[in-house]
Amino acid sequence: MFFLCNFEFYTAAMRSIFTCVMLGASVAPAVAQPPKQAGNKPMNVLFLVSDDMRAEWGVYGSPQVVTPNLDKLAQQGVRFAHAYCQYPLSGPSRASILSGRRPTTSKVYGNREWFGTTYPDWVSLPKYFKLNGYTTLRTGKIFHGGMDDTDAWTEGGEARQWSNPVDTLAPRPLTPQEALNYQKRSLPKLTPGAGSQNPSSDRWEALTGDAAANAGDTRTADQAIAYIRQSKQSGKPFFIACGLVKPHSPLVAPKQFFDLYDVNKIQLPPDFASLPMVPRGFPEGSIRLNNADLFINRVATQEEARQMILAYLACVSYVDWNVGRVLEELDRQGLRENTIIVFWSDHGYQLGEKGKWSKAGSLWEQGAHTPLIILDPRARGNGRVSPRTVELLDLYPTLLDLCGLPANKQLEGASLRPLLDNPYKEWDRPAYTVWNEHGKGVTGVVVRVEGWRYAKFFGVGAGCFLTDPVNDPDELHNLADDPKYKDVVARLDKLASDYVKGQAELSAPPAP
Repeated sequence: MFFLCNFEFYTAAMRSIFTCVMLGASVAPAVAQPPKQAGNKPMNVLFLVSDDMRAEWGVYGSPQVVTPNLDKLAQQGVRFAHAYCQYPLSGPSRASILSGRRPTTSKVYGNREWFGTTYPDWVSLPKYFKLNGYTTLRTGKIFHGGMDDTDAWTEGGEARQWSNPVDTLAPRPLTPQEALNYQKRSLPKLTPGAGSQNPSSDRWEALTGDAAANAGDTRTADQAIAYIRQSKQSGKPFFIACGLVKPHSPLVAPKQFFDLYDVNKIQLPPDFASLPMVPRGFPEGSIRLNNADLFINRVATQEEARQMILAYLACVSYVDWNVGRVLEELDRQGLRENTIIVFWSDHGYQLGEKGKWSKAGSLWEQGAHTPLIILDPRARGNGRVSPRTVELLDLYPTLLDLCGLPANKQLEGASLRPLLDNPYKEWDRPAYTVWNEHGKGVTGVVVRVEGWRYAKFFGVGAGCFLTDPVNDPDELHNLADDPKYKDVVARLDKLASDYVKGQAELSAPPAP
């Protein structure tokens, strides 16, 4: 296996590889023949994580991003075209994936609650591997920052800074005054001339020289490479978790990755807006009225928006380069045939769609949809794409299944092993994503099934929407009130309502 890790060659070759990927994007690659497993060695796991990365690579059909290493990995393993996070925020999403529980089970809806404080008997994914004889090695961000499961790691664990208990109180309504305060707080506090500010005010920058060499994700990948070499020498089964922070803001990456892009060729989304807006015909609860990451309390001009999207894509290419370096070392050490490789991101991201520049609160496709690649060298489906709808929650039971570890019967996801052997196998499991805006209960839930997305909102801004992701991928039209789709709405409304039953934020009482 050859990955483009020498940067000069990487830069020169990216364009030609990207062109080939795009030309062949609609053609299913040949089914790979899985290599024979050497002896009866246990399978290793290389657990690659990115933060805030939306499903925008060459193989996902993006015309403007340069990701040759991720595209190649996707074409070698099974790419899940429709994988979804359970919460569009890092802490709750990672808590769900790594505990194997839904947010509606754990009630983890914020970035400071540690599930182990409230549920001390829950065993996290890496700790389960450690308890079953694996060497567990961590580098970078796996659990949310400051909330590491310290004892889960043989090496690389960090002391936990946040251990707040989970709020298990019953759902309650906002008082009329709280609702009014929320609406006031949500309105952008624009300052005169804000629209002309340079993107550097949002910490948009490119690193050069020594700063580039010392960039955080470079060090994280370096440590993963060292762990691979160390594991080769020890000969023990490993679970290496490599958590790359990019493309999370601030949008910082070595300058070379910015140079891969021409700002004049950056495309804006068809529903681009200068500020967050509720699309006509959609419920007010579908959009937060302020941004959490970029263009905070200020407008985004088209020129600035293109610069910001370029910076985001540069960070994606930086992740791609680091992934390539780690995979190249895995091949150099001869560990590929005994290693399961997983790549995922904790949630998606909006880049100006409907004026939103963040993930927090996004129950739109861009916020909930994530890249997911699983490469098990033994899988018969390698080299193919699965169109089935899956959840990141499924990763924990999948890895136990693939590695032959005892099943953890408390997990709420399902093993994806059947889809790794037959990516088109029947799979009738919806994907759910929820959001809790006010800390008083679930304010929104979206259910994704093949062919439809249905979202329902509670409390302030209550309402629902139905979109057709095939014919309306930008979600411009709400079909919920169209009589032609009343049966679809009824079916999906029941799924959504049942999923958050007894947990949705209550409507506020009438004002006196």
